[in-house]
Amino acid sequence: MIKMKADLNLMGMERGRQYETIITTKNADGSKNAAPIGVICAGEDKVITRIFKGSHTLDNMVREKEFIVNITHDPELYTVSLLGNLPQEYFNDDYSLKCVDAYFKCETINFTEAVKQSDPIKKKEEAIVIKSEVRDMVIRKEIKAMNRGFGYVIESLANLTRFDLVGDAQKEIYITRFKEANRVVLKVGRKEDIKAMHEIKKELIKRGYDL
Repeated sequence: MIKMKADLNLMGMERGRQYETIITTKNADGSKNAAPIGVICAGEDKVITRIFKGSHTLDNMVREKEFIVNITHDPELYTVSLLGNLPQEYFNDDYSLKCVDAYFKCETINFTEAVKQSDPIKKKEEAIVIKSEVRDMVIRKEIKAMNRGFGYVIESLANLTRFDLVGDAQKEIYITRFKEANRVVLKVGRKEDIKAMHEIKKELIKRGYDL
């Protein structure tokens, strides 16, 4: 385990890109809470999160003014954290998760009401943007934070290979899926993911599809 000065580049995080993480916080009763939440890298030692009002995570952040961002590729951790809180034995005393490859501690800088017209969620006015500073980083094993853009690229490529094998109805389903995937990648993906989706889009247009 290596504890080091904050530099999110060491976890493969690029400024302006969003990454999938599990945020852990301290509940009002002292118990530990975990929730899958995307964070945006805002510099080598800054992150931004956007959370909707009513969540335990947001309440804990406002009260404690700190939280931990856990970096992992374990799908079970994300699933259990979303569907029901992780058992307390999964946590360290500092509220980090025992089984993740890396994590960093954050202190909140400010909270801002967020309205984002492009967001598909209806209750836009109920979101809060939290800007935070990274204080400490712990890397147990070399890892890059997960950006979901890559998964959308792979899924879009897989669907592209099937276009000549399916009927018109299924093709329309694939087009709808691509449009949504492209929207997400443009929003959160790395530049490599965005470029790949652009190439897929050009190929679909070449084949006569209206995008």
